[in-house]
Order: sequence, then structure tokens, then C-alpha cells
Amino acid sequence: MRTRYEQWRLPVSRLASAAAVFFLLFSSNRWETRESVTTGLFTLGMFLVAIGSLGRMWCSLYIAGYKDRVLITQGPYSMTRNPLYFFSTFGALGVGFCTETFTFPLVLLAVMILYYPLVVRKEERRLRERFGRDFDDYARRVPAFFPNFALFSEPESYVVKPVVYRRHMFSALWFVWIAGLIELAEGLKEMSWIPTLWTFW
Repeated sequence: MRTRYEQWRLPVSRLASAAAVFFLLFSSNRWETRESVTTGLFTLGMFLVAIGSLGRMWCSLYIAGYKDRVLITQGPYSMTRNPLYFFSTFGALGVGFCTETFTFPLVLLAVMILYYPLVVRKEERRLRERFGRDFDDYARRVPAFFPNFALFSEPESYVVKPVVYRRHMFSALWFVWIAGLIELAEGLKEMSWIPTLWTFW
């Protein structure tokens, strides 16, 4: 049975995402006249979005259909216990930089720093209850967030459940979709179809 925290987590996340999209749609940046800055920020953003999306797809390959049923310790999970959140941080920062501002990536980074430790503690408590000593041994060996690349290991073959992985794959690409939405909104604002209500650095 899910805890109250887990029941509220998805609705709160969706509400926060809707608020972020709202601000993104109706805001502009103070760097519009400095093309070198805006181009650099957007390029950095897309690079980080690519890392985040590809990393999440890689993680999903291992956990699709196995999450909470099997203790996954191979592939990205051999280097860090929370690779999904590690790569999601890259993706979120990428989305922030795609706004061609410094404000949004800083705000998103602050949200990640405050939010992810709470999520990790809740999830690892559940894994510890389910897998006991196996999880304790895994936690002693593998860092919680920042990868230790020297620990990397992967199996020669791995059974993937296509139906489950397909759902995970589409969710892993939401960073790309948001980056596209930002560019679409930028074009609509240039055509004066969307008003600008705020300006951010």
C-alpha cells in the first residue's frame, strides 16, 4: 500500500510542472539582444537535455518491469543507486538553459536539491524493507547519487519487457518535448500570439 507521501507525490509534481510551463510560456529573457549568449545557453541546454533523456532511457532499460520486484545493481545502477535522478537533474537543467536564461536553471537546480533527497530516502527505505541485507550491501558499495565510474558493470545479456520499456521510453523523452515547447512558445511570442508578462535574467 502506498504511503500518503507517495499518493500526493505525482499530483504535486504535475502541479509544479504546470506552473513552470505557465511561467515559461509567458516570459522572456533579458539576453534577447545578445545572440551569442542566447545561442550558447540554448546549445548548452540541448546538450544537457540529450544527456538526461539518453541516460533515463538507459536506466529504464534495466528497471522496466522489474522496479521494486528485483534489486537492480547492473548497468547505470552499478555506479550509483539513483541514476534516474542523476540523469533527470541533467535534463531539468537542460530545460532551464533552453529558456536562454540563468534564472530557470538556478530555480530548477534548487528544486532538485530540495526535492530529490526526500524522494531518495523514501524509496531507499522501501527497498531496505523489501530486500534487507542485499540492499544494505549494495548501499555500502555504491554511492547514492554521484556515479563512481570505476564500479561500472553490465551483463552480457538482459531480458527486457518491450511493453513496459516503451512506456518508460516515452516518459524519458519529456525533457525533449518541453525543450520543443519552449522553442514553439518563443516563435509564437515573436509573432505576438503570446503576450510577455515577465522578463527573467
